[in-house]
Amino acid sequence: MTADAPINFRGRRLVVFGAGYIGAEVARQGVAYGLRVTALTRNTESARALAAAGVETVVADLATPEWHTMIEGGADFVLNCVSSGGGGAENYHRSYFRGMASMLAWACSGSDKIGTLVYTSSTAVYPQGDGVIVDEGMATNRSDDRAKVLVDTEEILTALANKTSSPSAATRWFILRLAGIYGPGRHHLLDQLRAGATELPGRGDHRLNLAHRNDICAAIWAAFAAPPAVAGEIFNVADEGAATKAEVVAWLSARLGVPTPPFSGKAAENARRAVTPDRVIGSDKIRRLLGWRPAYPTFREGYEGVCPIGYHVKVAGDMRP
Repeated sequence: MTADAPINFRGRRLVVFGAGYIGAEVARQGVAYGLRVTALTRNTESARALAAAGVETVVADLATPEWHTMIEGGADFVLNCVSSGGGGAENYHRSYFRGMASMLAWACSGSDKIGTLVYTSSTAVYPQGDGVIVDEGMATNRSDDRAKVLVDTEEILTALANKTSSPSAATRWFILRLAGIYGPGRHHLLDQLRAGATELPGRGDHRLNLAHRNDICAAIWAAFAAPPAVAGEIFNVADEGAATKAEVVAWLSARLGVPTPPFSGKAAENARRAVTPDRVIGSDKIRRLLGWRPAYPTFREGYEGVCPIGYHVKVAGDMRP
């Protein structure tokens, strides 16, 4: 959790749609900052855990209107950070596009519009590769089914939220395009090495663009706290590392005391897309306009707590302690 709120949020109201890895942490932080927090989730276990932390919870499917009368409108801050929950393009469409459409219908239905709306999208909307630095002004991708859903979802938000006539959804909005998310309890690459992987999918010479959970939460709060003159912006959120996958894996393998596996050059069998292009996700804009800086500027700082030096694991045929 961040040490201090960027502004005094006490007594204000936050609604979180999608209380998963990011949303649940923002909800918990909101309670600590003194906000009245409501979270919508499909997961009953998550709802119980959040309720125990002081969050008002609603268990429902965001893509349906069933919850519209359960959550009062006119919140000061709204965060939409749903995920697809796996599956193909249809799950993406239901979770992201239909979920956003339902949320916007709720936002427009009351007499009071919401204040600041933040939507967490993904840098997967970008098709660029060949080592380029990708900024928010670059073209997005509609050739990939899932990327198209993400872009379409951004567009229905901007189209409705930008309306000056009634009904409009929010006083202002921000879209945060997140790089690869990792952090406490979410470190797939590290888990593969711990399990004794002898080969990893993808290409070792491609850059790995990451964003730590805590830094993403800080970016969300920075958007909520943005000066009134800053509105209607899209921001990339990524750390300052952009190291190659081979560099990250070599560092982690040395920490674990295991051999460094090679890369297959192909996407994983259950991958949602082809091998991620080689590029550097630039996040200068959010630094410049919102003053955001990552507390975990590279993967080294991010993994330090979960993979300290000298930490060893047992793998097949290996009797290390």
